[in-house]
Amino acid sequence: MAFKTNIDNYREPLIAILEEIIDADAFDDKFMDKILRRHPKDGKGFFRRDELIRAYRQYAGTDVLPPFDQAILAKLRLKPTRTISGVTPVTVLTKPFPCPGKCIFCPNDIRMPKSYLSDEPGAQRAELNAFDPYLQTHSRLTALHNTGHPTAKIEIIILGGTWSFYPETYQIWFIKRIFDALHDFGKGINRSEEVKAALRETSQLHPDMNITNTTIHGEIFDRSYNQVVQTIYDREMYRSREEAQAIAGGLVERTPITEFATWSELEVAHEENETARCRCVGLVIETRPDHISEEEVLRIRRLGCTKVQIGFQSLNDAVLTLNKRGHDVAATRRAVHLLRKAGFKIHAHWMPNLYGSSPEADIEDYRKMFTDRDFCPDELKIYPCSLIESAELMQYYRRGDWRPYTQDELLTVLTEVFRVTPPYVRLTRVIRDIPSTDIVVGNKKTNFRELVDKNLVREGIRSQEIRSREIRNKEVSMNDLRLDVVSYDGGIGEELFLQYVTDENDIAGFLRLSLPEEEPITPELTNAAMIREVHVYGQSLRMGRSMDGKAQHLGLGTKLIETAVEIARDAGYERLAVISGIGTREYYRKRGFANGTLYQIREL
Repeated sequence: MAFKTNIDNYREPLIAILEEIIDADAFDDKFMDKILRRHPKDGKGFFRRDELIRAYRQYAGTDVLPPFDQAILAKLRLKPTRTISGVTPVTVLTKPFPCPGKCIFCPNDIRMPKSYLSDEPGAQRAELNAFDPYLQTHSRLTALHNTGHPTAKIEIIILGGTWSFYPETYQIWFIKRIFDALHDFGKGINRSEEVKAALRETSQLHPDMNITNTTIHGEIFDRSYNQVVQTIYDREMYRSREEAQAIAGGLVERTPITEFATWSELEVAHEENETARCRCVGLVIETRPDHISEEEVLRIRRLGCTKVQIGFQSLNDAVLTLNKRGHDVAATRRAVHLLRKAGFKIHAHWMPNLYGSSPEADIEDYRKMFTDRDFCPDELKIYPCSLIESAELMQYYRRGDWRPYTQDELLTVLTEVFRVTPPYVRLTRVIRDIPSTDIVVGNKKTNFRELVDKNLVREGIRSQEIRSREIRNKEVSMNDLRLDVVSYDGGIGEELFLQYVTDENDIAGFLRLSLPEEEPITPELTNAAMIREVHVYGQSLRMGRSMDGKAQHLGLGTKLIETAVEIARDAGYERLAVISGIGTREYYRKRGFANGTLYQIREL
């Protein structure tokens, strides 16, 4: 292989670098820089981390280096925080497609699915891969592997527009092809060239074919996003529906990019993934509250989803109306209620600085999210409104009807957000990763979370939200941890957040347990308490592996599950259900759970 030949050409300096890294007691980026300077590539350049990692994988356990050690790989890993939360996230985007929303704040980049911008990092990767699910997944896994990240436990995050608005056949195919990529990658198979060749022949979304330069300007806004994408991508819009009909009629054969798969084919892929080398331990989609129904909730569960990103944006009807959101707060209540009955993790999006709001109103709105039992999401993305040129909000800004908050105003709002967020909530993102060149006016600081942290420190406060407390790489023993239980009303009954924490309140692992008091959403959940999430922090490890001193070595997941069993039994439930990811089914079977239709069940 060309790459191995290249590594062998640099054998001497690479081994010298690796020997110094292996022998080092203390290690940080500055120390790494010194080593790289002592052993330059071609006498002048630096070796990249992926080159060091591939060299280590090649030479470890040979006559020149000691046996392979995960701790050494951790030293070499690029951006270790990417997988420090226990799983490896892989984000993929759906293709450009009409959206039922008409929100005035939303970007209208017709090269992207609604609300995304073509120069956001994840969007660039998607466009380069023609929005194909197989290519996006396989290329991302390869990049993660090459930079030293584990690829055994993957959380798939599907972004783009409103998932529930895409054709069902496209949805089934999209997810099935993600699983195909996981399985191929785990077996060392790469079918990317075959997929690219098929895309080049028939799809306008292939980078060589997608040459449109049409743009939407928010000040003019004479055509909507939906009108433009349906004109430009006419063939792509309804390809999956046409192909489904043609395949059902036996008129065409499928290719690697045919947007069609059956439920039974997806179920076969699910079954294979249960014991695959590269498993999907969580599957996330995003949608709107007004597209959640009982039928939809059960359907996305059948797809294998475990978490739903859902746009609250505001809990004020007047603000939603002014921003042409297209639904009211009652729709959000209904959506959260149904999602919680089905056991989903609820990942809300909330936007301060919307048209018609104010810093004071935003703070009140955020407090309502956790004082009103009908909301109480598990995770949150906080996206302060920034003005993008393609958004209709441009007209409001030019008229003087809307202005961005000053830095001090935004800092006040976000500091209060962190101050009042309950300990069972994770603030996954505080500022959206929009390139500053795309922002006409509004916050352009991507490190605003650090500004908030400094503000809290000055006030002598530590945020209780989960991300601020993650144990990360700290070494712990069971003697360092205690079990803490947070109880709150989740709208359908009591919710318990079981967490193992240190004396400093750092969190090593947690379990979300629902004790419903309402009729179940499906007979499968009759008289059942439900585990909605189990998560143990620390560097992501392969199923069954452990590293001494790390949280994932302590069996915290099993301890949390057995505690949930005791609580559910004492509360009078006959069964304990879990909304498990496809790749975690084997884990739960070993802990007494049996596969059901949509859930795994343990009899009490």
